[in-house]
Amino acid sequence: MKTQKTGKHIAMIGHKFIPSQNGGVEVVVSNLAPHLVQQGYDVTCYNRTNEDFKKARKEGPLAKEYKGVHLIWTPTINRRGLGAMSSSIIATIMASFSRCDLVHFHTEGPCILCWLPRLCGKKVVVTIHGLDHMRQKWGKLASAYIMQGEKAAVRHAHKIIVLSKGVQNYFLEKYHRETVLIPNGIDPATARPAQEITKQFGLKSREYILFLGRLVPEKGIHYLIKAYQSLRTDKKLVIVGGTSDTDDYVRQLHAMAQNNPSIIFTGFQQGTIAEELYSNAYLYVLPSDLEGMPLTLLEAMNYGCCCVTSDIGECVDVMNGCGFSFSHGNVEALKETLQDLCDHPEKVEAHRLMAKETVSAKYTWRDITTQTSELYSEALGSGGKQAGGSSLSA
Repeated sequence: MKTQKTGKHIAMIGHKFIPSQNGGVEVVVSNLAPHLVQQGYDVTCYNRTNEDFKKARKEGPLAKEYKGVHLIWTPTINRRGLGAMSSSIIATIMASFSRCDLVHFHTEGPCILCWLPRLCGKKVVVTIHGLDHMRQKWGKLASAYIMQGEKAAVRHAHKIIVLSKGVQNYFLEKYHRETVLIPNGIDPATARPAQEITKQFGLKSREYILFLGRLVPEKGIHYLIKAYQSLRTDKKLVIVGGTSDTDDYVRQLHAMAQNNPSIIFTGFQQGTIAEELYSNAYLYVLPSDLEGMPLTLLEAMNYGCCCVTSDIGECVDVMNGCGFSFSHGNVEALKETLQDLCDHPEKVEAHRLMAKETVSAKYTWRDITTQTSELYSEALGSGGKQAGGSSLSA
């Protein structure tokens, strides 16, 4: 059965590149864009041209399509703090003068010029993946720039999507701006036996505690290392992820763990190895101070992990009672929670199926794409109205 075309062209800006699992935004766009194509949209994603892709270009032309999604590679200044800004500005200018009907910005910073596509007659939708100006990795100048992007989104976007109730309340209280809550999605997963992770890292099923995500301060990995150092357990701690302009923090984590051979850093992993890591973890731990809606938590639950998170709303809402939480930033509370679960494997096993069932019932890409498509239809027919109903001049 052929997909019926909507005749509408969507441009997406704000991710690094797709396909990729190197960050929550990239995972979202890598999944959402192809699903929108299946619903009949013509979708173009503006990918960032970083150093890796400059090297790949020497071996042949960069991909122009991914699962029906058009890919445009934007020039990028590959220096810390300038990569995202330069590529998103160029992408916004290109999209504004393209044939697209709607520009969908992801994250706050890229929204700095979101007035331009609106001025050119496009509809503008923004997804706030998290309050990026609060992230510890950014300095004052970068945080101020991101905040200006947030304000531009509030002023010029026809619709704003948020991923959690906490962020929805933030926009309502700070800006009196209504937003639409559409969570992230996940495709059903099949557990994999421990094979490659045993070969590469010596890991066996149910014999390690897992963190998987970006190695940034707000993820609270330093809390986890401190708590693990005082655990009475023979289970290893496996930390999976790469830097995100946070090299100093990554060095700090390695220094904290240098005297403990049971703490293993694998670097960034995706594909089969990431699937095996989720499938065979004894526990998945996300000790964050700040989140938007954590995709890695969804993925861990999707593979049937028993999950432990900080008690921030963005994590607790996702788990919906099927996991364990501790007071965020409290190392002793995290240690006590982990010790109890290491001592009582029956509790861990009882929560595995609960986690998987929660994800399959609430967070499918099919449902999320349908909700996004409905929001697009409202924006395209809004005649210049914001989500909150107030009229703006371009």
